[in-house]
Amino acid sequence: MDDVKFKASFDSDGKVILKNKSKIKNGKLSRSMGARFELKVRNHWENLGWVVDKWTNNVDLKLDKLTTAKRKFNPFMKVLTIGTGFPDFIVLKPIDGGKHEVIGVEVKMRGLLDKEEKEKCRWYLDKGIFSKILIAKKGGKRGEIEHIDFLDRWKQQS
Repeated sequence: MDDVKFKASFDSDGKVILKNKSKIKNGKLSRSMGARFELKVRNHWENLGWVVDKWTNNVDLKLDKLTTAKRKFNPFMKVLTIGTGFPDFIVLKPIDGGKHEVIGVEVKMRGLLDKEEKEKCRWYLDKGIFSKILIAKKGGKRGEIEHIDFLDRWKQQS
């Protein structure tokens, strides 16, 4: 039974879908590594004295408005995942006069955003929802976290 290389499943139309078992395993590893890195980034900001919360909103670019992020259901674990907003975190720090600095933090292992994510970042900055958006990525050294300022990195790119 160990020599089976594909797993069969069915889509909503009843068609058979064959998935390579090694790719299924790689996907599970990637998701778990991403979740661990996200937790590490959260702890990093909390240790710096910032208030960190999961951002549960998203941008609907077609409607040009902020919406509640859709929840995802995992049928295998029978759980509803809440944290599917963009960016991943909102970090707050009090500044003088009872005001707060508000930063959006998106966690990406390699620090790369796709075209839609870049458009969402621009939308957030144009509407003044975040003072800046940082992309957290793995650094060159083990355990290091680098932060890329969205405006510095993608000022003119689309």
